[in-house]
Amino acid sequence: LGWHMHEMVFGFAVAVVVGFLYTAGRNWTGLPTPHGAPLMALAGLWLAGRVAMACFPGAAAALVDWLFLPLATYPLYRVLRRSGNTRNLFLVGLLALLALANGLYHAGALGALALPPMLPVQAAIFIIVLIESVIGARVIPMFTRNGAPGSAPAASPKRALAAVACMAAAAIAWLAGAPDALTAPLAFCAAGVSLANLLAWQPQRTLRVPLLWILHLSYAWIGIGFALLGLASLGLLPASAALHALTVGSMAGLIIGMMTRTTLGHTGRPLKAGRAEAGMYWLIQLGALARLLAAAGPASLYVPALLAAGLCWSLAFAGFVLAYAPYLWRARVDGREG
Repeated sequence: LGWHMHEMVFGFAVAVVVGFLYTAGRNWTGLPTPHGAPLMALAGLWLAGRVAMACFPGAAAALVDWLFLPLATYPLYRVLRRSGNTRNLFLVGLLALLALANGLYHAGALGALALPPMLPVQAAIFIIVLIESVIGARVIPMFTRNGAPGSAPAASPKRALAAVACMAAAAIAWLAGAPDALTAPLAFCAAGVSLANLLAWQPQRTLRVPLLWILHLSYAWIGIGFALLGLASLGLLPASAALHALTVGSMAGLIIGMMTRTTLGHTGRPLKAGRAEAGMYWLIQLGALARLLAAAGPASLYVPALLAAGLCWSLAFAGFVLAYAPYLWRARVDGREG
């Protein structure tokens, strides 16, 4: 269980976050983020961490795994500072918090610190959700305006900031073991503001555009996840239901939605989803529902629902590899730099 929690968050999700920020960082600053040999070295270190955690658990594996985040964060920090892009420096701080959480996980798992390893993993989940919320509030309304005919999404920086503040407060209360009378209202507030954000972005206008509705639907899981967290803090649901709504629902959905969109755009292809993309998107959403059923449904359905969730997840990302690997290992179709 510890390996599963760690690898899904600090292995899988963190790699996607770093890759996304490298791509976005270059767009934000016009300066190159790691590519070529430096990027290959970082990818090799990440892969070494995965092998070490699976095959040689211990202090050496912990060190190899932990090094990835600090070494991957520094180039982003350097690019943002050189360009004067202070607006996005907070992302460097969040990556540093992820590195701290990973270190605390290893310290707890190795017995060097009296800390349940699950706690740093949960902290990392909340940090990644905060990144999703900030980036989502920036790009989802813009993508919707550009890609959904007749739409006029209303992006509110104040409401987006309020959502992040409520999420952070609810996460801190949950992690600190605050009284239910404090944690539950904060979680429900985070859910309400997040869903209010989404409704202002006119998700109903995106139903015919898979590249958009996957982002809206996945963002909705953030609000659902915090609502379930509020119920979990009151003892009405297991915490696993809330955490998997945030990870399988929002995190995986936004990951596959952004991976497909970014790959199409950065390989010079039209921003248009076909049957393959729609299949991936629906599989992730079905997987999220199945995982929620496994966490909160009848005990008799736990194993079948868990297997269904794992199968849906695996098929979705296998579909991405089959459909998109040919795009990624070839040059851009328009001849420009990728």
